[in-house]
Amino acid sequence: MQLAVWTYEGPPHVGAMRVATAMEGVHYLLHSPQGDTYADLLFTMIERRGKRPPVTYTTFQARDLGKDTSQLFQDAATDIVERFQPDAMLVGASCTAELIQDDPAGLTEKMGLPVPVIPLELPSYQRKEHWGAAETFYQIVRTLADKNRTTAPIDSRRPLANILGPTALGFRHRDDVIEIEKLLGQLGVDVNVIAPLGATAADIARLGEADFNIVLYPETGDLAADYLKRQFGQPAVRTVPIGVGATQDFVREVAELAGVDPEPLLADGLSHMPWWSRSIDSNYLTGKRVFIFGDGTHAVAAARVASEELGFKIVGLGCYNREYAREVRKAAKQYDVEPLITDDHLAVEKAITEAQPELVLGTQMERHIAKRLGIGCAVVSAPVHVQDFPARYSPHMGFEGANVLFDEWVHPLVMGLEEHLLTMFRDDFEFNDHSGPSHLGPGHNAPAENAAQPANDTEAVWSEDAEKELKKIPFFVRGKARRNTETFAAERGVATIELETLYEAKAHYAR
Repeated sequence: MQLAVWTYEGPPHVGAMRVATAMEGVHYLLHSPQGDTYADLLFTMIERRGKRPPVTYTTFQARDLGKDTSQLFQDAATDIVERFQPDAMLVGASCTAELIQDDPAGLTEKMGLPVPVIPLELPSYQRKEHWGAAETFYQIVRTLADKNRTTAPIDSRRPLANILGPTALGFRHRDDVIEIEKLLGQLGVDVNVIAPLGATAADIARLGEADFNIVLYPETGDLAADYLKRQFGQPAVRTVPIGVGATQDFVREVAELAGVDPEPLLADGLSHMPWWSRSIDSNYLTGKRVFIFGDGTHAVAAARVASEELGFKIVGLGCYNREYAREVRKAAKQYDVEPLITDDHLAVEKAITEAQPELVLGTQMERHIAKRLGIGCAVVSAPVHVQDFPARYSPHMGFEGANVLFDEWVHPLVMGLEEHLLTMFRDDFEFNDHSGPSHLGPGHNAPAENAAQPANDTEAVWSEDAEKELKKIPFFVRGKARRNTETFAAERGVATIELETLYEAKAHYAR
């Protein structure tokens, strides 16, 4: 077991909570000790939901372990039915409660409750959050989908599709769904059910009425789509429409299943990204080194957009959810980089530091890493923080989503170019380090910069001239130049790095 200050995924019962919170009329009874209610904060503080998750905790304490904790669970189940009158109830145990083996499924089965009860067997010590969400959604669909529902003849109606995968606490799920539903409408396809986000038990019952399924978020929707294929013979669209190219592929795949013509929609040119990425301003961005890390689906999609649509060079690609490692490895081979499959944020930080990218596309954790390293960053995947649930409409999918990607990915680099210009004019009377912000007027000088000091007795000291010359190096490679020079000096026993040492190190590493 490893103690960490950050985790990319929570335990599987948090994934189950994301599904339950996304739905309407579904309640989750979680057998758990006191203290496991922390997950509520994810939804009320980070996603800023207006109501608490529909979750009841048994919250047994240490003194309860000598008694019948199973009775606490049964009492809680009875109270839920009387108080909330749910259309369906999920029952399961948190990672700590799993150890006492009270068997929530068996306990509720004996009670004969008047609502459908869906037991969740989520092995907390083998699986994690994304798998927990997928398994929960699959169990809901398997239990509640009406197996007698069939599709009406398509001659008398428009094609029908289900959208599978969006959940509560999902990265841009709310806006992605709006964008894709609008895109389907333009294509002549109606939406039958969106699930789990906003779905009721009655909605799940009529999933079988659709002609096909659209798996927007494979991490959550894949298992359910596979079941619907087996049960109802529904094919699935699995292209994730992130970026212009993928959205075009998505439209064509949907059109083929729906029996409609995609070309009128594709001819409209609904995204600004292709033109903007070819514009003269964006030529300055061509070939920029980018490191990508996130969940498997978003990481692979981001790599395709970065490489094929923005002209970036992929120098790192990885994911934290091992269930999608195969897809990431395949993509990494295409971009000729070593895949990074890990849930250790320190390993990710080490890889980013070694790759020396000019832009990082990642999660909330990579935002922190990039900030420490002085590199631009855009968030493209969960886990995320409150700023990644914007009040404005900001999808990442579809043609409008491609516009959003351009803005969010290019702006960090544009701001970096401004910083580079300030660096170039550092010795100018108005822009030098000792001048205060120009908008404050004269007399507001910046504090004098402290002379370079070694972090410890083993590190070299930089002379004033060498430090000044180092600052002329563009900010996005300055860190690497500093480290190379210090390594060069240490190998030769140089205690003070002079201007000549900097030049010698540069020549040495240029060979």
